Amino acid sequence: MAVPPLRALRAAGHDIALCVTRPDRRRGRGTAVTPSPVKQAAAELGIPVSHAMDDIVAAGVELAVVVAYGRIIPATLLELVPMVNLHFSLLPRWRGAAPVERALLAGDPETGVCLMKVEEGLDTGPVYARRVVPLGEEISLDALRAALVEVASALVVESLAAGVAGLPVPEPQQGTPTIAPKLMPAELQLHWEHEGVQLHRVVRLGRAWTTFRGRRLGILRATPFDPPTPRAPVEPPGTLMGTAVATGDGLLGLEEVQPESRAAMSADDWVRGVRPLVGERLGSD
Repeated sequence: MAVPPLRALRAAGHDIALCVTRPDRRRGRGTAVTPSPVKQAAAELGIPVSHAMDDIVAAGVELAVVVAYGRIIPATLLELVPMVNLHFSLLPRWRGAAPVERALLAGDPETGVCLMKVEEGLDTGPVYARRVVPLGEEISLDALRAALVEVASALVVESLAAGVAGLPVPEPQQGTPTIAPKLMPAELQLHWEHEGVQLHRVVRLGRAWTTFRGRRLGILRATPFDPPTPRAPVEPPGTLMGTAVATGDGLLGLEEVQPESRAAMSADDWVRGVRPLVGERLGSD
């Protein structure tokens, strides 16, 4: 999510002295390491890269723009270099590591982007500018991230068009703060006794899963029945009825699934292959 704002700032003519990103990581079972997407983009743009935040002091920058950095920045560094942060929520709602995911899971009707002053606290700084982004009931996490990044890139370029001196006086955050902790793997498991709308929100995160006959089954796309279809008492949550699954308040229609160690496929093809028994349930292992 930090790459488009980086490219946008360079395209707008800003002199970017240094890009700080995480160290290269090893992926898979091999020994080769892979640079972060930010490092790859910076290399393409001819921007020096460092893995140490303290290096921005020696770079002599006027301002540091922080995007999805994921680490607490020491107060001693903030005293030396002013910083602004592109945060992907409407602060003070959803401070923390996973604001986009938490807004989607909570069913918020809207979210957005804030350009804020970086302070020592967790996303507590005053806000220079904000933009609202509608959060539709069908949008996936990936699509929402793409929309937010596009808005964020335009916002930071517009806000810094007149340079650091052109930034307005930031306004303190107003309202009751909510925290957005990192999403844990267990939260992506589908509990079929929940309402279909809530289950659909989990599916929209992109990595939802359940089990079938003792093996993991990814649920990639689904559609809740609207209005909820009342389920019969003989159909406990998780019961398969064709490509539909009984939930706590109705049915969730499966569209695309991914069986363990296999490629993604349509729910129709999967059902034809496994031939569920009458009354067989997902997540009952």
